[in-house]
Amino acid sequence: MDWSPILISMKTASVSIVITFFLGILAAWWVVGMKNERMKIILDGVLTLPLVLPPTVAGFFLLYLFGVKRPIGIFFLQYFGVKIAFSWTATVLAAVLMSFPLMYRSARGAFEQVDPNLMAAARTLGMSEWSIFHKVLIANAMPGIVSGGVLAFARGLGEFGATAMIAGNIAGKTRTLPMAVYSEVAAGNMDAAYHYVAIIVVIAFLSVILMNRAALRESKKRGQFR
Repeated sequence: MDWSPILISMKTASVSIVITFFLGILAAWWVVGMKNERMKIILDGVLTLPLVLPPTVAGFFLLYLFGVKRPIGIFFLQYFGVKIAFSWTATVLAAVLMSFPLMYRSARGAFEQVDPNLMAAARTLGMSEWSIFHKVLIANAMPGIVSGGVLAFARGLGEFGATAMIAGNIAGKTRTLPMAVYSEVAAGNMDAAYHYVAIIVVIAFLSVILMNRAALRESKKRGQFR
């Protein structure tokens, strides 16, 4: 069995979750704090759109933007000598795009559950907005944030459609675990496909267990302070 898809997938999921984690939290904070309800609805729709779009359509938009002959793709190629489409970077882009809505929606839901009176009390004590953000808002929304991070990691690890469009299926370069399963089944190598599927299932299951343990630990911790 070729181990490169496993390494590529873990590397892609690890890098993408770092990007998605912080982008999702900042986007959720921004949307929750908006006063214009109409703009909030529109912006929320745009940020959530990849969650409901077919992955191949999301990948098409990435290819349209980052293709070799497309605006952003030409910019990176001419000024940085970096080709984004059909490279490992493209697998990260696809994973970030498809996992971002999960992180964003989880963080937003968690932020909206925090009692506004806590933040109001913090402001009366003279705390800065940044201190309120990471000492009050983040601290109280941590279970939802952790859950969103785990789900986003698992989503990035299992991304297939957008990856196929923007990164392709290049062995040893962009062939992730889902792409490897597809390739082995297409080639009739069912034994190798079984191994890759088993690895994906184990990682996904461990991610869910980790999410549940983190949520339970946070609930117990909150119970001790009540």
